[in-house]
Amino acid sequence: MPVRFQLNGVLIEEDDVSPSMTVLDYLREMKGLKGTKEGCAEGDCGACTIAIQSALGRVKSVNACLMLVPQLDGMSVTTVEGLSGPDEAIHPVQQAIVDHHAAQCGFCTPGFVMALHAFTQTGEALTYDSVHEAIAGNLCRCTGYRPIVDAAVSLGSKAEKLIPPAIEQTDYYTDGNEDFFAPRSLDQLVALKSEHPDAFILAGGTDLGMRASKDRQPYGQVISTANVMELNQIERDESSVMFGAAVNYTRALPMLEEIAPSFALLVRRIGSRQIRNLGTIGGNICNASPIGDTPPCLIALDAVMIAHGSSGRREISADDFFTDYRKTALGPDEILEAIRIPVPSPDLIFRAYKVSKRFDQDISAVVGAYALKIENGIVASVRIAFGGMAATPARAPACEAALMGRSWSMETAMVAGVALSEDFTPLTDFRASQDYRTRVASNLLQRLYLDTTQPDVPVEVMAL
Repeated sequence: MPVRFQLNGVLIEEDDVSPSMTVLDYLREMKGLKGTKEGCAEGDCGACTIAIQSALGRVKSVNACLMLVPQLDGMSVTTVEGLSGPDEAIHPVQQAIVDHHAAQCGFCTPGFVMALHAFTQTGEALTYDSVHEAIAGNLCRCTGYRPIVDAAVSLGSKAEKLIPPAIEQTDYYTDGNEDFFAPRSLDQLVALKSEHPDAFILAGGTDLGMRASKDRQPYGQVISTANVMELNQIERDESSVMFGAAVNYTRALPMLEEIAPSFALLVRRIGSRQIRNLGTIGGNICNASPIGDTPPCLIALDAVMIAHGSSGRREISADDFFTDYRKTALGPDEILEAIRIPVPSPDLIFRAYKVSKRFDQDISAVVGAYALKIENGIVASVRIAFGGMAATPARAPACEAALMGRSWSMETAMVAGVALSEDFTPLTDFRASQDYRTRVASNLLQRLYLDTTQPDVPVEVMAL
Protein backbone atom coordinates (compact mmCIF):
# COMPACT_ATOMS: atom_id res chain seq x y z
CA MET A 1 0.00 0.00 0.00
CA PRO A 2 1.19 3.56 -0.63
CA VAL A 3 2.20 6.02 2.04
CA ARG A 4 -0.56 8.63 2.36
CA PHE A 5 -0.25 12.04 3.95
CA GLN A 6 -1.26 15.63 3.44
CA LEU A 7 1.48 18.00 2.34
CA ASN A 8 0.54 21.63 2.72
CA GLY A 9 -3.12 20.69 2.41
CA VAL A 10 -2.76 18.38 -0.61
CA LEU A 11 -3.25 14.61 -0.28
CA ILE A 12 -0.12 12.74 -1.35
CA GLU A 13 0.12 9.03 -2.17
CA GLU A 14 3.65 7.76 -2.58
CA ASP A 15 4.39 4.22 -3.74
CA ASP A 16 7.77 4.72 -5.42
CA VAL A 17 9.99 6.25 -2.74
CA SER A 18 12.72 4.44 -0.88
CA PRO A 19 11.70 3.71 2.74
CA SER A 20 15.19 4.93 3.66
CA MET A 21 14.68 8.40 2.17
CA THR A 22 14.59 11.17 4.75
CA VAL A 23 11.68 13.57 4.77
CA LEU A 24 14.15 16.41 4.26
CA ASP A 25 15.49 14.90 1.04
CA TYR A 26 11.95 14.12 -0.12
CA LEU A 27 10.73 17.67 0.42
CA ARG A 28 13.71 19.32 -1.22
CA GLU A 29 14.56 16.93 -4.04
CA MET A 30 11.22 15.40 -4.99
CA LYS A 31 8.81 18.22 -4.14
CA GLY A 32 11.04 21.22 -4.72
CA LEU A 33 10.21 22.68 -1.30
CA LYS A 34 13.58 24.33 -0.71
CA GLY A 35 12.43 26.38 2.28
CA THR A 36 13.22 23.41 4.50
CA LYS A 37 17.00 23.64 4.88
CA GLU A 38 19.72 21.15 5.66
CA GLY A 39 22.20 22.34 8.26
CA CYS A 40 23.57 19.61 10.50
CA ALA A 41 21.58 16.53 9.33
CA GLU A 42 21.47 15.27 12.92
CA GLY A 43 18.71 17.23 14.65
CA ASP A 44 20.84 19.92 16.30
CA CYS A 45 20.31 23.08 14.25
CA GLY A 46 16.56 23.12 13.54
CA ALA A 47 16.94 24.42 9.97
CA CYS A 48 14.88 21.48 8.72
CA THR A 49 11.99 21.97 11.16
CA ILE A 50 8.54 21.12 9.84
CA ALA A 51 5.19 20.70 11.58
CA ILE A 52 3.27 17.43 11.59
CA GLN A 53 -0.19 16.65 12.88
CA SER A 54 -1.62 13.21 13.55
CA ALA A 55 -5.22 12.10 13.64
CA LEU A 56 -5.08 12.68 17.41
CA GLY A 57 -4.86 16.39 16.69
CA ARG A 58 -1.44 17.18 18.13
CA VAL A 59 0.65 19.62 16.08
CA LYS A 60 4.35 18.95 16.65
CA SER A 61 7.59 20.46 15.43
CA VAL A 62 10.03 17.79 14.22
CA ASN A 63 13.36 17.55 12.43
CA ALA A 64 12.76 16.48 8.83
CA CYS A 65 16.36 15.28 8.55
CA LEU A 66 15.74 12.46 11.05
CA MET A 67 12.39 11.19 9.77
CA LEU A 68 11.87 8.61 7.05
CA VAL A 69 9.13 9.19 4.49
CA PRO A 70 6.97 6.22 5.68
CA GLN A 71 6.83 7.85 9.13
CA LEU A 72 4.60 10.52 7.58
CA ASP A 73 1.85 8.01 6.86
CA GLY A 74 -1.50 9.34 8.08
CA MET A 75 -0.02 12.74 8.97
CA SER A 76 -0.69 16.28 7.88
CA VAL A 77 2.64 17.91 7.04
CA THR A 78 3.23 21.64 6.86
CA THR A 79 6.40 23.27 5.53
CA VAL A 80 7.18 26.97 5.51
CA GLU A 81 5.75 27.19 1.99
CA GLY A 82 2.40 25.94 3.27
CA LEU A 83 1.84 28.60 5.91
CA SER A 84 0.30 31.14 3.56
CA GLY A 85 -3.49 31.13 3.37
CA PRO A 86 -5.65 30.76 0.24
CA ASP A 87 -5.06 34.43 -0.55
CA GLU A 88 -1.32 33.93 -0.10
CA ALA A 89 -1.32 36.35 2.83
CA ILE A 90 1.77 36.25 4.98
CA HIS A 91 1.38 34.08 8.07
CA PRO A 92 1.23 35.85 11.47
CA VAL A 93 4.47 34.20 12.58
CA GLN A 94 6.23 35.36 9.44
CA GLN A 95 4.79 38.85 9.83
CA ALA A 96 6.04 39.01 13.41
CA ILE A 97 9.53 38.01 12.24
CA VAL A 98 9.44 40.84 9.69
CA ASP A 99 8.04 43.41 12.11
CA HIS A 100 10.71 42.70 14.72
CA HIS A 101 13.64 42.55 12.26
CA ALA A 102 14.25 38.96 13.30
CA ALA A 103 15.91 37.71 10.11
CA GLN A 104 19.21 38.53 8.42
CA CYS A 105 20.77 35.87 6.19
CA GLY A 106 17.51 33.92 6.42
CA PHE A 107 18.99 30.43 6.31
CA CYS A 108 17.70 29.56 9.76
CA THR A 109 14.52 31.63 9.55
CA PRO A 110 12.19 28.99 8.02
CA GLY A 111 13.10 26.61 10.85
CA PHE A 112 12.36 29.25 13.48
CA VAL A 113 9.07 30.09 11.78
CA MET A 114 7.98 26.46 11.76
CA ALA A 115 9.05 25.88 15.38
CA LEU A 116 7.05 28.93 16.46
CA HIS A 117 4.08 27.97 14.30
CA ALA A 118 3.93 24.56 15.99
CA PHE A 119 4.44 26.15 19.40
CA THR A 120 1.48 28.50 18.96
CA GLN A 121 -0.69 25.44 18.32
CA THR A 122 0.04 23.97 21.74
CA GLY A 123 -1.97 26.57 23.65
CA GLU A 124 0.96 27.29 25.96
CA ALA A 125 1.46 30.85 27.16
CA LEU A 126 3.82 32.91 25.03
CA THR A 127 6.32 34.10 27.60
CA TYR A 128 10.02 34.77 27.25
CA ASP A 129 10.86 31.57 29.14
CA SER A 130 8.46 29.35 27.20
CA VAL A 131 9.57 30.77 23.86
CA HIS A 132 13.24 30.21 24.70
CA GLU A 133 12.39 26.57 25.47
CA ALA A 134 10.35 26.23 22.26
CA ILE A 135 13.18 27.44 20.02
CA ALA A 136 16.05 25.80 21.91
CA GLY A 137 16.46 23.42 18.98
CA ASN A 138 16.96 26.22 16.42
CA LEU A 139 20.34 27.86 15.89
CA CYS A 140 20.86 31.40 14.62
CA ARG A 141 24.35 32.64 13.86
CA CYS A 142 23.72 36.23 12.74
CA THR A 143 20.41 37.76 13.87
CA GLY A 144 20.66 37.02 17.58
CA TYR A 145 17.82 35.57 19.56
CA ARG A 146 16.36 38.69 21.19
CA PRO A 147 14.37 39.92 18.16
CA ILE A 148 13.23 36.36 17.42
CA VAL A 149 11.94 35.94 20.97
CA ASP A 150 10.33 39.39 20.83
CA ALA A 151 8.57 38.40 17.61
CA ALA A 152 7.26 35.22 19.22
CA VAL A 153 6.00 36.91 22.36
CA SER A 154 4.19 39.52 20.25
CA LEU A 155 2.00 36.84 18.67
CA GLY A 156 -0.29 36.56 21.68
CA SER A 157 -3.22 34.28 20.81
CA LYS A 158 -3.26 34.74 17.04
CA ALA A 159 -2.94 31.05 16.26
CA GLU A 160 -5.77 29.36 14.40
CA LYS A 161 -6.28 25.77 15.52
CA LEU A 162 -5.76 23.27 12.75
CA ILE A 163 -8.14 20.42 11.92
CA PRO A 164 -6.49 17.01 12.31
CA PRO A 165 -6.31 14.81 9.21
CA ALA A 166 -8.41 11.70 8.61
CA ILE A 167 -6.25 9.59 6.33
CA GLU A 168 -6.28 5.82 5.93
CA GLN A 169 -2.99 4.42 7.16
CA THR A 170 -0.97 1.50 5.85
CA ASP A 171 0.75 -1.15 7.95
CA TYR A 172 3.23 -2.17 5.26
CA TYR A 173 5.19 -0.26 2.65
CA THR A 174 7.82 -1.68 0.33
CA ASP A 175 10.05 -0.44 -2.43
CA GLY A 176 12.60 -2.63 -4.12
CA ASN A 177 14.26 -4.79 -1.49
CA GLU A 178 13.33 -2.53 1.41
CA ASP A 179 10.36 -3.05 3.70
CA PHE A 180 8.75 -0.73 6.22
CA PHE A 181 6.36 -2.41 8.65
CA ALA A 182 3.99 -0.31 10.77
CA PRO A 183 2.08 -2.77 13.03
CA ARG A 184 -0.85 -1.47 15.05
CA SER A 185 -0.95 -4.03 17.82
CA LEU A 186 1.53 -5.61 20.21
CA ASP A 187 0.78 -9.07 18.84
CA GLN A 188 1.59 -7.92 15.31
CA LEU A 189 4.81 -6.29 16.50
CA VAL A 190 5.99 -9.39 18.35
CA ALA A 191 5.14 -11.60 15.37
CA LEU A 192 7.05 -9.35 12.99
CA LYS A 193 10.07 -9.25 15.27
CA SER A 194 10.07 -13.04 15.47
CA GLU A 195 9.75 -13.31 11.68
CA HIS A 196 12.39 -10.63 10.99
CA PRO A 197 14.86 -10.78 13.92
CA ASP A 198 17.44 -8.63 12.09
CA ALA A 199 15.05 -5.82 11.21
CA PHE A 200 15.71 -2.38 12.66
CA ILE A 201 13.21 -1.42 15.35
CA LEU A 202 12.31 2.22 14.76
CA ALA A 203 10.90 4.13 17.72
CA GLY A 204 11.37 7.88 17.28
CA GLY A 205 14.38 7.61 15.01
CA THR A 206 16.27 10.52 16.58
CA ASP A 207 19.38 8.31 16.73
CA LEU A 208 18.63 5.63 14.14
CA GLY A 209 17.59 8.32 11.67
CA MET A 210 21.21 9.38 11.25
CA ARG A 211 21.88 6.10 9.44
CA ALA A 212 20.03 7.72 6.53
CA SER A 213 20.76 11.40 7.08
CA LYS A 214 24.49 11.17 7.84
CA ASP A 215 25.67 7.74 6.71
CA ARG A 216 23.39 7.47 3.68
CA GLN A 217 22.88 3.78 4.31
CA PRO A 218 19.66 1.91 3.50
CA TYR A 219 17.86 0.09 6.29
CA GLY A 220 16.61 -2.99 4.47
CA GLN A 221 13.82 -3.89 6.85
CA VAL A 222 12.33 -1.55 9.43
CA ILE A 223 9.63 -2.23 12.02
CA SER A 224 8.09 0.93 13.42
CA THR A 225 6.59 0.98 16.91
CA ALA A 226 4.83 4.34 16.49
CA ASN A 227 1.34 2.97 15.84
CA VAL A 228 1.36 0.13 18.37
CA MET A 229 -1.41 1.11 20.76
CA GLU A 230 -0.13 -0.85 23.74
CA LEU A 231 3.32 0.76 23.50
CA ASN A 232 1.85 4.26 23.60
CA GLN A 233 0.17 4.00 27.01
CA ILE A 234 1.10 5.65 30.30
CA GLU A 235 -0.42 3.94 33.33
CA ARG A 236 -0.04 4.77 37.00
CA ASP A 237 -1.11 3.07 40.19
CA GLU A 238 -0.18 3.68 43.82
CA SER A 239 3.19 1.97 43.56
CA SER A 240 4.49 2.51 40.03
CA VAL A 241 4.26 4.22 36.67
CA MET A 242 4.31 2.22 33.46
CA PHE A 243 5.59 3.93 30.33
CA GLY A 244 4.99 2.17 27.03
CA ALA A 245 8.24 1.90 25.11
CA ALA A 246 6.90 4.09 22.27
CA VAL A 247 5.86 6.98 24.52
CA ASN A 248 7.84 10.03 23.43
CA TYR A 249 9.63 12.37 25.79
CA THR A 250 7.05 15.12 25.37
CA ARG A 251 4.26 12.88 26.61
CA ALA A 252 6.40 11.39 29.38
CA LEU A 253 7.55 14.72 30.81
CA PRO A 254 4.45 15.67 32.85
CA MET A 255 4.48 12.33 34.67
CA LEU A 256 8.24 12.46 35.23
CA GLU A 257 7.91 15.97 36.62
CA GLU A 258 5.34 14.64 39.05
CA ILE A 259 7.28 11.64 40.35
CA ALA A 260 10.94 12.66 39.82
CA PRO A 261 11.45 16.34 38.92
CA SER A 262 15.21 15.96 38.59
CA PHE A 263 14.69 13.21 36.00
CA ALA A 264 12.36 15.52 34.07
CA LEU A 265 14.95 18.29 34.10
CA LEU A 266 17.48 15.87 32.64
CA VAL A 267 15.05 14.86 29.88
CA ARG A 268 14.60 18.51 28.92
CA ARG A 269 18.35 18.65 28.33
CA ILE A 270 18.49 15.53 26.15
CA GLY A 271 17.34 17.42 23.09
CA SER A 272 15.13 20.13 21.73
CA ARG A 273 11.36 20.11 21.55
CA GLN A 274 11.71 18.73 18.02
CA ILE A 275 13.73 15.82 19.38
CA ARG A 276 11.41 15.24 22.35
CA ASN A 277 8.41 15.14 20.01
CA LEU A 278 9.92 12.13 18.24
CA GLY A 279 12.41 10.51 20.63
CA THR A 280 11.25 7.87 23.10
CA ILE A 281 12.46 6.56 26.43
CA GLY A 282 12.26 3.04 25.01
CA GLY A 283 14.49 4.00 22.09
CA ASN A 284 17.03 5.61 24.40
CA ILE A 285 17.13 2.43 26.47
CA CYS A 286 17.40 -0.04 23.59
CA ASN A 287 20.05 2.07 21.93
CA ALA A 288 22.13 0.98 24.93
CA SER A 289 24.64 3.77 24.59
CA PRO A 290 27.04 4.04 27.54
CA ILE A 291 26.37 7.79 27.52
CA GLY A 292 22.58 7.54 27.18
CA ASP A 293 20.89 9.95 29.56
CA THR A 294 17.92 7.97 30.88
CA PRO A 295 19.50 4.58 31.79
CA PRO A 296 21.41 5.80 34.90
CA CYS A 297 18.17 7.34 36.21
CA LEU A 298 16.24 4.13 35.60
CA ILE A 299 18.91 2.04 37.32
CA ALA A 300 19.00 4.36 40.34
CA LEU A 301 15.20 4.31 40.56
CA ASP A 302 15.19 0.48 40.41
CA ALA A 303 13.10 0.39 37.24
CA VAL A 304 12.03 -2.81 35.52
CA MET A 305 12.02 -3.43 31.77
CA ILE A 306 9.13 -5.47 30.37
CA ALA A 307 10.36 -7.60 27.48
CA HIS A 308 7.94 -9.37 25.13
CA GLY A 309 8.78 -12.12 22.70
CA SER A 310 7.37 -15.26 21.16
CA SER A 311 7.48 -16.98 24.57
CA GLY A 312 5.57 -14.18 26.27
CA ARG A 313 6.55 -11.45 28.71
CA ARG A 314 9.40 -11.36 31.15
CA GLU A 315 10.77 -8.74 33.51
CA ILE A 316 14.38 -7.58 33.50
CA SER A 317 15.73 -5.27 36.19
CA ALA A 318 17.40 -2.12 34.90
CA ASP A 319 20.57 -3.33 36.67
CA ASP A 320 20.72 -6.39 34.42
CA PHE A 321 19.39 -4.93 31.17
CA PHE A 322 22.64 -3.55 29.76
CA THR A 323 25.01 -6.44 29.15
CA ASP A 324 27.85 -4.97 27.06
CA TYR A 325 28.67 -2.04 24.83
CA ARG A 326 25.42 -1.32 22.97
CA LYS A 327 24.09 -4.74 23.96
CA THR A 328 20.99 -5.54 26.01
CA ALA A 329 19.43 -8.59 27.60
CA LEU A 330 16.67 -8.67 24.98
CA GLY A 331 16.53 -11.91 23.02
CA PRO A 332 16.61 -11.89 19.20
CA ASP A 333 12.82 -12.26 19.05
CA GLU A 334 12.04 -9.82 21.88
CA ILE A 335 11.02 -6.19 21.94
CA LEU A 336 10.86 -3.77 24.83
CA GLU A 337 7.20 -3.37 25.67
CA ALA A 338 7.29 -1.02 28.66
CA ILE A 339 9.31 0.46 31.49
CA ARG A 340 7.95 0.29 35.03
CA ILE A 341 9.30 2.86 37.47
CA PRO A 342 8.46 2.58 41.18
CA VAL A 343 6.89 5.80 42.46
CA PRO A 344 9.53 7.30 44.79
CA SER A 345 8.44 7.47 48.41
CA PRO A 346 8.25 10.96 49.95
CA ASP A 347 11.46 10.36 51.90
CA LEU A 348 13.49 9.27 48.86
CA ILE A 349 15.98 11.84 47.64
CA PHE A 350 16.51 11.56 43.88
CA ARG A 351 18.88 13.66 41.84
CA ALA A 352 20.25 13.37 38.31
CA TYR A 353 23.23 15.40 37.13
CA LYS A 354 24.48 15.68 33.57
CA VAL A 355 27.89 17.07 32.67
CA SER A 356 28.41 18.12 29.07
CA LYS A 357 30.21 20.79 27.07
CA ARG A 358 27.02 22.80 26.65
CA PHE A 359 23.99 22.82 28.86
CA ASP A 360 21.28 22.00 26.33
CA GLN A 361 21.19 19.35 23.64
CA ASP A 362 24.66 17.96 24.04
CA ILE A 363 25.97 14.45 24.39
CA SER A 364 26.91 13.79 27.97
CA ALA A 365 30.41 13.22 29.26
CA VAL A 366 29.07 11.90 32.58
CA VAL A 367 25.59 11.34 33.94
CA GLY A 368 25.15 10.56 37.62
CA ALA A 369 21.86 9.44 39.18
CA TYR A 370 21.35 9.12 42.93
CA ALA A 371 18.50 7.71 45.01
CA LEU A 372 19.02 7.70 48.76
CA LYS A 373 17.22 7.96 52.07
CA ILE A 374 18.60 9.79 55.07
CA GLU A 375 17.27 8.81 58.50
CA ASN A 376 18.47 10.70 61.57
CA GLY A 377 21.42 11.97 59.59
CA ILE A 378 22.46 8.46 58.49
CA VAL A 379 22.35 7.07 54.93
CA ALA A 380 19.71 4.35 55.29
CA SER A 381 19.50 3.27 51.65
CA VAL A 382 21.31 4.22 48.47
CA ARG A 383 21.37 3.41 44.76
CA ILE A 384 23.84 5.22 42.53
CA ALA A 385 24.36 4.75 38.79
CA PHE A 386 26.53 6.43 36.19
CA GLY A 387 26.67 6.79 32.46
CA GLY A 388 29.84 7.66 30.57
CA MET A 389 32.05 5.82 33.04
CA ALA A 390 32.10 2.34 31.49
CA ALA A 391 31.01 0.37 28.43
CA THR A 392 27.48 0.31 29.84
CA PRO A 393 25.42 2.41 32.23
CA ALA A 394 26.06 0.79 35.60
CA ARG A 395 25.71 0.98 39.36
CA ALA A 396 28.54 2.04 41.62
CA PRO A 397 28.70 -0.64 44.38
CA ALA A 398 31.89 0.58 46.07
CA CYS A 399 30.55 4.11 46.17
CA GLU A 400 27.26 2.87 47.62
CA ALA A 401 29.11 0.85 50.26
CA ALA A 402 31.09 3.94 51.26
CA LEU A 403 27.80 5.75 51.91
CA MET A 404 25.58 3.07 53.40
CA GLY A 405 25.18 3.38 57.15
CA ARG A 406 27.43 6.45 57.38
CA SER A 407 26.51 9.92 58.52
CA TRP A 408 25.49 12.13 55.60
CA SER A 409 28.29 14.70 55.59
CA MET A 410 30.70 16.35 53.20
CA GLU A 411 33.45 14.06 54.46
CA THR A 412 31.33 11.00 53.68
CA ALA A 413 30.52 12.36 50.22
CA MET A 414 34.23 12.90 49.51
CA VAL A 415 35.10 9.37 50.66
CA ALA A 416 32.35 7.96 48.45
CA GLY A 417 33.68 9.98 45.54
CA VAL A 418 37.12 8.45 45.98
CA ALA A 419 35.53 4.98 46.09
CA LEU A 420 34.27 5.47 42.53
CA SER A 421 37.79 4.62 41.33
CA GLU A 422 37.06 1.05 42.45
CA ASP A 423 33.86 0.97 40.40
CA PHE A 424 34.96 2.46 37.09
CA THR A 425 37.92 2.91 34.79
CA PRO A 426 36.48 5.30 32.22
CA LEU A 427 37.80 5.77 28.70
CA THR A 428 39.27 8.86 27.12
CA ASP A 429 37.50 10.15 24.00
CA PHE A 430 36.84 13.48 22.32
CA ARG A 431 34.13 14.32 24.88
CA ALA A 432 36.26 13.92 27.98
CA SER A 433 39.45 12.36 29.26
CA GLN A 434 39.62 9.48 31.71
CA ASP A 435 41.00 11.80 34.38
CA TYR A 436 38.25 14.37 33.84
CA ARG A 437 35.49 11.79 34.04
CA THR A 438 36.95 10.32 37.22
CA ARG A 439 37.31 13.72 38.85
CA VAL A 440 33.93 15.09 37.85
CA ALA A 441 32.10 11.93 38.94
CA SER A 442 33.79 12.19 42.31
CA ASN A 443 32.97 15.87 42.62
CA LEU A 444 29.30 15.22 41.83
CA LEU A 445 29.01 13.45 45.19
CA GLN A 446 29.97 16.73 46.86
CA ARG A 447 27.40 18.52 44.75
CA LEU A 448 24.81 15.98 45.87
CA TYR A 449 25.61 16.70 49.50
CA LEU A 450 25.30 20.47 49.03
CA ASP A 451 22.18 20.09 46.92
CA THR A 452 20.42 18.00 49.58
CA THR A 453 21.56 19.83 52.70
CA GLN A 454 22.23 23.44 51.69
CA PRO A 455 19.74 24.37 48.96
CA ASP A 456 20.76 28.04 49.11
CA VAL A 457 24.31 27.23 48.03
CA PRO A 458 24.71 27.62 44.22
CA VAL A 459 25.68 24.33 42.61
CA GLU A 460 25.04 25.23 38.98
CA VAL A 461 25.99 28.20 36.79
CA MET A 462 23.38 29.32 34.25
CA ALA A 463 23.54 32.07 31.64
CA LEU A 464 20.82 34.70 31.97
